[in-house]
Amino acid sequence: MGALHVNEQNFEAEVTKSDMAVLIDFWAEWCGPCRMMSPVIDAIADELKGKIKVVKVNIDEASGLAEQYNVMSIPTLAVVKRGEVVDVFVGAMPKEALITKLQKYV
Repeated sequence: MGALHVNEQNFEAEVTKSDMAVLIDFWAEWCGPCRMMSPVIDAIADELKGKIKVVKVNIDEASGLAEQYNVMSIPTLAVVKRGEVVDVFVGAMPKEALITKLQKYV
């Protein structure tokens, strides 16, 4: 199934009001490293299902969210817990490294 695609309409319900920690992948179609990370993000969404919610935000379609979260370069991965950003990772990384970074939030 992979990550859930969210936009400005469903962001609050899916992210801000989520009971579990949420990993947000800020990405764009034209971004090479983002496309490289896409299968990694989807795999993590499936692997950590029920422990951490994984969503994707296309910054071209939801520029307001990118602005709200101060996304300066992509891919930017933000961890949100109870509506607050608790961690941010910028750039592509191996799946194992990302899972290690997420362990404290699951």
